Amino acid sequence: MTDSSSKEAFVELASPEARQELLEPGRKDTYDFGYSPAMGRLLAAHDEIGPAFRRLFAQVMFKPGHLTRPEREMVAAVAAAAQDCFY
Repeated sequence: MTDSSSKEAFVELASPEARQELLEPGRKDTYDFGYSPAMGRLLAAHDEIGPAFRRLFAQVMFKPGHLTRPEREMVAAVAAAAQDCFY
């Protein structure tokens, strides 16, 4: 939406550089898209919610469980699509 009634997000997103500073020294993002996704930048803007969500995400996606990693990615993609989110 670009009409005059649309509103910009009220949260200032962290820059890609600021987001990289939140990672452990020498560590790269798990998903290297060649750019900093908006969701990661949004999480970096929240001091309490961001770290908790990143820990939850790491637990769900990378810890041992009943689903394989590709199956977990598929569940995430289907859930995102069901919410009209571009995953």
